[in-house]
Amino acid sequence: MMKDWLQRNLKGDPILWAIVFLFSFISIAVVYSATGTLAYKKMNGNTEAFLLKHSALIVAGLGFMWLAHRIDYRYYSRLALYALLISVPLLLFTYLLGGETNGASRWMTIPVINQTFQPSDLAKLALISHLASMLSRRQQHLQDFWTTLFPVMLWVGIICGLIALTNASTSSLLFATCLLLMFIGRVPLKQMLVMVLIGVTVGGTALASGQRWKTVQSRITNFSDPTKKTPFQLEHSYIAIATGGIAGKGPGKSTERNILPHPYSDFIYAIIIEEYGLLGGAVVLFLYLAFLYRGLKTVMNSYGAFGGLLSAGLSFSLVLQALVNMGVAVGLGPITGLPLPLLSMGGTSLIFTGISIGIILAVSRGEREVRPMTGEPDDTARIPSQRAAYA
Repeated sequence: MMKDWLQRNLKGDPILWAIVFLFSFISIAVVYSATGTLAYKKMNGNTEAFLLKHSALIVAGLGFMWLAHRIDYRYYSRLALYALLISVPLLLFTYLLGGETNGASRWMTIPVINQTFQPSDLAKLALISHLASMLSRRQQHLQDFWTTLFPVMLWVGIICGLIALTNASTSSLLFATCLLLMFIGRVPLKQMLVMVLIGVTVGGTALASGQRWKTVQSRITNFSDPTKKTPFQLEHSYIAIATGGIAGKGPGKSTERNILPHPYSDFIYAIIIEEYGLLGGAVVLFLYLAFLYRGLKTVMNSYGAFGGLLSAGLSFSLVLQALVNMGVAVGLGPITGLPLPLLSMGGTSLIFTGISIGIILAVSRGEREVRPMTGEPDDTARIPSQRAAYA
């Protein structure tokens, strides 16, 4: 009976569903442990306050994921442009008048519910969806600069440039995801090279005129110069990882959570290894790679070009961010401030992550449940299994 209920209500890839539920349970356990110091400072030691809030946001994210996966994914092609048009003024408003934390204006407060919101979360989802739509519609015109590259270049430049004003790491990661999507979409390498040059120019200009130029310089210098002292965050991240050993200290027994800045967000992977050891860290890494594999398998089974590109873009976006976060924690890259998707404590970012996964699940429902819709971007189009020769 339970199996029948699950089959009726949880459509799409069952393994992807299982991975997301497993991430949710891990997130609740680790965030509960990592917020001890924050609870002591802000909630007079009431750790249950953060536990309940985070659990509620996890449930909300799962709810939005369920709603998103019930919708025919090709409707997102229509919605993406409107979401982009909304994102532009929201990003500008946040840059000029948004709430400031650590020298960057990335948040705005939603009236009535008094919940903070990062417009970059909406912009990322909208740009990837619209880019997938544009590329799927132009599969027969990929050599035409004005037909294909110019509109892609315009939207990627605007959105990544606006995000770079306040958040260089998110902007860079989004730009890299867009390049991957263009590669999968068979955009000629010459045009991609032009895109890279434009991206570097626009991104560099936005970064230099924005709020994070000095911070980015400092972080890159600290990472690349061996004579520099290891930053405080990384030093204690290394301690957490080194003392975790193979099996870890045990759930709730982290000591570095009391010292590390943002142990429930930016450096939650270090806390995972400290409490659950290298085995726990390896399990988390495996789950992200399994998530990517199932997302790319959805690409192979999708009805047409739009579904495949959409699933690929969203899967790469989430997993690349996870790999960057984990790489920072173990010293493979400069500090970025990016949270670990599906695991870090967050606000509306959990909801947008849920929507992204819901869209991937909607694509994975497959051809048997999604009938062709006249006028949509990929009624019959498929991405060829081998890339065309480049001019």
